[in-house]
Amino acid sequence: MLTLHTRIDTADHTDGELILPYELREKSRLRATLTSGEEVAVFTVRGTVLRHGDLLRGDDGRIVRIRAATEATYRVDCASPRDLLRCAFHLGNRHTQAQVGDGFLRIRRDSVLRDMLRGLGATVTEEDAPFEPESGAYGGGHGHHGDDGGHHPLAPIPLRQRIHRPGDKAS
Repeated sequence: MLTLHTRIDTADHTDGELILPYELREKSRLRATLTSGEEVAVFTVRGTVLRHGDLLRGDDGRIVRIRAATEATYRVDCASPRDLLRCAFHLGNRHTQAQVGDGFLRIRRDSVLRDMLRGLGATVTEEDAPFEPESGAYGGGHGHHGDDGGHHPLAPIPLRQRIHRPGDKAS
């Protein structure tokens, strides 16, 4: 099984693509399947979030591009920037992950939040779209900077560690 463990800044080519919803892109240990059908293991430092377009190098040198999966979301639009800011405030007050777009917000579908936002005067539209929420004030942002030549080890790779999925049968 290919093990993906190092983030790189650029690549002349890619050898595969891994499409994941946000929920899985924020996990530190993951077994997943490339679009080609090949299973891979992903090891990241706890707190790492893989973003759309990130490049990961595997233990055999192959490069895989991360792609954000389409998810069930709401797009939140408002008549004014002030109204949109009010909606963002109330979402943050509820510790809701939100993507900040150019004049809109995007959140995961939740009927209680939808009703709250409509009560604030927002237009809330169901939308199937990639979800890229803000990393948070203490999340360190999202960047690929450093003096390590563009290679960023994500986590130590345990030897002989099996990656479990919640649906796996006990062995």
